[in-house]
Amino acid sequence: MSTLLEVKNLKNHFKTPNGLLHAVDGVSFKIETQKTLGVVGESGCGKSTLGRTIVHLTPKTGGEIFFEGKDITHIDKADLKKLRPNLQMIFQDPYSSLNPRMSVFQTISEPLIINRVERDRKKLSKRVLELMDIVGLSSDLANAFPHELDGGRRQRIGVARALALNPKFIVCDEPVSALDVSIQAQILNLMQDLQDELGLTYLFITHDLSVVKHISDNILVMYMGKMVEYTTSEQLFKHRYHPYTKALLAAVPIPEVGAKKERRLLKGEISSPINPKPGCRFAARCPYAQDKCRVEEPAFQAVEPGHFVACHFVGEINQLNA
Repeated sequence: MSTLLEVKNLKNHFKTPNGLLHAVDGVSFKIETQKTLGVVGESGCGKSTLGRTIVHLTPKTGGEIFFEGKDITHIDKADLKKLRPNLQMIFQDPYSSLNPRMSVFQTISEPLIINRVERDRKKLSKRVLELMDIVGLSSDLANAFPHELDGGRRQRIGVARALALNPKFIVCDEPVSALDVSIQAQILNLMQDLQDELGLTYLFITHDLSVVKHISDNILVMYMGKMVEYTTSEQLFKHRYHPYTKALLAAVPIPEVGAKKERRLLKGEISSPINPKPGCRFAARCPYAQDKCRVEEPAFQAVEPGHFVACHFVGEINQLNA
């Protein structure tokens, strides 16, 4: 398959009273057409900023972004307006991402009206009802307002709004984290069905590894704005190398009564993303950290075909855990 999106050394830094906050710091990856890249990590690791930067909702500091082989890094307003229908986003919170004063119909029809896709009222109504049907919303809810609906239905509105302009690429920013577990499964299954039917490509952001395993083809693990591990979903859950990834997966509960699992408790202080010190940003919490880790940043390198890790002592660590 062809590469739909490519990101090279993307950076996003923010000025604060205490210094420069490195939210995203040198992230690179490719996503093939109709594939899903899952981005995981703790809150504050830069996942959401990465997604917002890619779709030009947040100005970047450095790096390059390519969409369908075209450089969209420094795109002007006119070209961005033409590109925007292909780059959409599903936001994390279905309670705050919808305008409480707009009905379901108004919310879904808004991008169609703004982009002048449908000017005929009958065709507009037909398209909105079609989108509602695609995401599993009853047409009876067309005149309902967000406060009248539960979290699952609100998130379906967000999905329908993102689909309105027939996009090729969607950033899914923790789209199920605010929902009940049963509703999460419904939304995830819906998104997978839509990907198959409409040929969509996803960047799926989450902190829940059980969710990312369900939907992703490849997984990128981030820590404090940096990439620490990247491989296929299948490979990551079979064999992970980085100590941070091991700790994340150890925290995933086993849905079996009486099941026991080794826990990897991370100790130490989380380093600040503001004016970060040289070296590995995970060193303060890593049980295997040595002096080299505190002064020299590890290279993001392949440990086997298609599996990349940023760790000075990845070989020694895995021999110890073998």
